[in-house]
Amino acid sequence: MTTLSDFSATTLTGQERDLSDYAGKVVLVVNTASKCGLTPQYEGLEALYQEFKDDGLVVLGFPCNQFGAQEPGPDAELLEFATSKYDVTFPMFSKVAIKGDAKHPLYAALQSASGEVGWNFEKFLVGKD
Repeated sequence: MTTLSDFSATTLTGQERDLSDYAGKVVLVVNTASKCGLTPQYEGLEALYQEFKDDGLVVLGFPCNQFGAQEPGPDAELLEFATSKYDVTFPMFSKVAIKGDAKHPLYAALQSASGEVGWNFEKFLVGKD
């Protein structure tokens, strides 16, 4: 069985991170976009993370530009936007593909289990087990 620990991703600051770092936590995986009508969800995601991070919840943000081209900037710009506008402190990763042949392996696994992502800010809740 595939688990979150089977994957890695590059952070917005360019570091490769094994997602096994989040083993034993409840993980909310969300595809983000900075120029979307749903972008204010960053505020709620950060509040959720702050409220429950000490209880083992982590939010993982994965920017994607495949839905309406609403995440066009480079990683440094995405990081600056999320941290300065919404005070995001939860882990954010480099822009990924969520559909098509270049789909990130994590999203391939998540979608094979529950269906295709249809737009920005769709969420997958991955239990600690």
